[in-house]
Amino acid sequence: MSFTAEVKNQICAASWKECCRKIQLAALIQMCSTMNITSQGMHIRIQCEHANTAKHIWKLLKEFYQVSPQLSVLRKIKLKKNNIYVIRVAAQALAILKDLGIYTDQGLQTHISSKMLRKDCCAQSYLAAAFLASGSVNAPQTTNYHLEISSNEESMAKFLCRLMNRFYLPAKVIKRRNQYVVYLKASDKIADFLRMCKANDALFEFEDNRIQRDFLNSLTRLDNCELANEMKSISAARKQLEDIEWILNYRTMDSLSEKLQHVIMVRQEHPEASMKELCDLCYERFGEEISKSGMKHRLTKIRELADQLRNA
Repeated sequence: MSFTAEVKNQICAASWKECCRKIQLAALIQMCSTMNITSQGMHIRIQCEHANTAKHIWKLLKEFYQVSPQLSVLRKIKLKKNNIYVIRVAAQALAILKDLGIYTDQGLQTHISSKMLRKDCCAQSYLAAAFLASGSVNAPQTTNYHLEISSNEESMAKFLCRLMNRFYLPAKVIKRRNQYVVYLKASDKIADFLRMCKANDALFEFEDNRIQRDFLNSLTRLDNCELANEMKSISAARKQLEDIEWILNYRTMDSLSEKLQHVIMVRQEHPEASMKELCDLCYERFGEEISKSGMKHRLTKIRELADQLRNA
């Protein structure tokens, strides 16, 4: 089962208030249905590819309008050959649309009135139902975080975008072929969306994988930093050894100050030692306490002396 299917199953199984369930039905009908008029009158045709979503729609229709919808199961003949669940509502079709705010005196509405979504719980349930209708989210094991809800209507996509921004979810809208897609890319915001939709088990799985990936990425960054520092130290040590070799070609060790002699000896004996290790070696070998800044000052003196000899 895909991660998207798991999220949808948990949304359908979650406990929602009565007002929220009705709002969900409005969103699902708006995004998954067409209105057809035949010789037998008007009926609503609701179509989806997720079995539990179809079951959820069926239960909501029975709960609020006591109708007996007709259910058909079709099978795609192309691509993944998934099942398609079709629910037909003939009785009270127009009354249902009017009650849900989908059909008004101005005709069919692309989205329900904002007045119906004044309560945060209803607005959140509307977004959860929109995800049931046409949403998807990448599995948390993938490296790319992405959640989206698609719509055939630009106005609906922009409405969903505004609704998500109301809950500090920075959604954006793009056009993909003949559809408008509302999407989130930030992992923490996708987690907030799952929490809002009451997909708690999916949220825990998502967060667990996200934490593990972030931890591994942090370790990788630390390893890269340590490697870079080590390479930098090796390069600096090689240059220091070249400077020392150049000096000893033209000067004797006795002609140098005792402090520089100590540094030269420990550097030659330990060509890969870091600055701090050189300080410790000076203390072990000569009993001389020296700070990192002091060691850096002496190495600078060696470099300057070598440059003078090169330019002489």
